[in-house]
Amino acid sequence: MSSPLAIASVTRVLKDLLNNRVIDHNISDVVGNVKVTSLPPDFIPTGTSTEVSQLNLFMYMVTQNLGWRNQGFPSHNSSGDRISNPPLALDLHYLLTAYGSEELHHEILLGYGMQLFHEVPVLTKDSIRTALAPSTTVTAGTLPPELQNLSTSGLADQVEQIKITPETLNTEELSRLWTAFGAKYRPNAAYRATVVLIESTKSTKSALPVRERLIYTKPFHQPVIQKISSKTTLTGPILENQKIISGDYLILNGIQLKGEIVSILIGDLEIIQSNLISLSDEQITFQIPDTVPAGIHGVQVVHSIPIGLGSPPIAHKGVSSNVHAFVLSPNITSISFINSTNLNGFFSGTIEVTVAPEVGIDQRIVLLLNELNPTPGTIAQAYSFEMLGIAISSPPAPNTIIPIPINNVQEGTYLVRLQIDGAESPLQTDASMFYNSPTIDIS
Repeated sequence: MSSPLAIASVTRVLKDLLNNRVIDHNISDVVGNVKVTSLPPDFIPTGTSTEVSQLNLFMYMVTQNLGWRNQGFPSHNSSGDRISNPPLALDLHYLLTAYGSEELHHEILLGYGMQLFHEVPVLTKDSIRTALAPSTTVTAGTLPPELQNLSTSGLADQVEQIKITPETLNTEELSRLWTAFGAKYRPNAAYRATVVLIESTKSTKSALPVRERLIYTKPFHQPVIQKISSKTTLTGPILENQKIISGDYLILNGIQLKGEIVSILIGDLEIIQSNLISLSDEQITFQIPDTVPAGIHGVQVVHSIPIGLGSPPIAHKGVSSNVHAFVLSPNITSISFINSTNLNGFFSGTIEVTVAPEVGIDQRIVLLLNELNPTPGTIAQAYSFEMLGIAISSPPAPNTIIPIPINNVQEGTYLVRLQIDGAESPLQTDASMFYNSPTIDIS
């Protein structure tokens, strides 16, 4: 590939070819001394007394090459290391213009220049090296000092040869060009040099070659969770529509649940296959870990595929089931009323609730009190007390004992419920199916 000097190098090679054509065909015998330049048109003096016989090759525009533009941009890996140096592919657009103070000199010079580009449609590697060699003599002098480093551009070594093709510009395009040049119009012909490939020499990070390719073709089944139920003991009955508490056994029913390697996801918590109690295509049973907080959770079945040469192979994620939601309710294990104060039969203080699982510091807690046996003829009292965020320990950590301040609660016995992130603790019933616990005496 070429360096950024390639653009100037192409112009230099074309100018050298035009110089050789002037010398080889003795054009100076016809039109006198001839100059070959690569200047902007407004830099060239014109007029009857100042204009000389001259061929000027001016690069007026650079465009991206359409055939190479899909190579992309320099890319980096996740660590920010450069991993590729795709080339910058350019087309160079030239205007070959003839100047002369005598009649027909313009046409003669332009004819020789156009004949050259017709006969030399491709810049060969040898012609490029010859034109860019530091010791090359193109006129009476040598290569200017500021252009000595063009020999290092690498133009002759790029993978694409540079082709010279004529372009057709209509009168409107020519008029706009010469107006932009701010110069007097002279006979000209347009050409395109394609393609110049400029590539960075920055170091890239290359991965090691692949020693052995492993291709795995395995059929897979899409697991689908259709229903979630639970039971309180491993040998107990499966009960539907009951509150699920920490330590219960969760039963997933569905289709194609069994796979080669199966795991269960509850939020970010993964339950591996060895911790599953039962596994079949239609049902999976496992115990809810005590680290799952109360609240609404999504559960998902994940099938992994063992891939690799090691023993055992590494499990890679394959397919996952739909996400099915369930509510894990907090379970109250003990209640106490402390620091009570009495003001005209209305009590304030703190209710300490021991609950499982642990309550996180950012979970929303609501205590619900409902009077159990109101005095006949009176309306049963009900209260709610909300708190957000608890920080009993330092640093803050999840807790099982939750102190909840209450105030202005009428004396009596109350059923107690606890809501954590919308999940409500269960109430127990007696033989007549009336709620009877857990309770707290406010007195």
